[in-house]
Amino acid sequence: MTTLTLVRHGQTDWNLGRRIQGATDIPLNETGRSQARTVGLELAAELDADTPVFLASSDLSRAHETARIIADAAGLDEPRTYPALRERTYGEAEGMTDTEFLARWGSWHTATIPGAEEWPDVTRRALDGMRQIVQDARRATAPRAPEIVVVAHGALIRAVIRHATAGRFPEEGVRLGNGSRHTFLVERERLRLLSSSGVPA
Repeated sequence: MTTLTLVRHGQTDWNLGRRIQGATDIPLNETGRSQARTVGLELAAELDADTPVFLASSDLSRAHETARIIADAAGLDEPRTYPALRERTYGEAEGMTDTEFLARWGSWHTATIPGAEEWPDVTRRALDGMRQIVQDARRATAPRAPEIVVVAHGALIRAVIRHATAGRFPEEGVRLGNGSRHTFLVERERLRLLSSSGVPA
């Protein structure tokens, strides 16, 4: 069994302005860098010093910089990057504010957005990426079982949580905050959600 923690990247100026980022490569702002340091320090205090940690991230700069800051704060090796962990692409919606989106397409959860990646494709890509990371981590740390920390994006993490909870969570309208953590147990090919800010206690 392997513990896998997904971390949403720190804040960017587009997050602050409630703009849809998707595949647009927006860097962290200072608040986002502070959030990343906080996560790193929390992990440093919580992780077992005798357990190897495998750190990975999306290759988009906001996620990769978050992971590098976490590595520095927690004394971990540099993160490996995986394009499969990128945020959902939002097509024509990228760069819009949430208000502009609502006026053009209606509800976030039912909208059909030209050029956007379909949710089943996001889930499939995310799970493929997770499987590859688990394989790489186990190979890199054998014979010891690793702790895995992955920095990714809100929509991708949402898709993984929904998969692990058979669609029950996160509920509509529940936001996964920047710097939030979501922990799973990996048992063979199965993901079991252990804790998440997107799920009621």
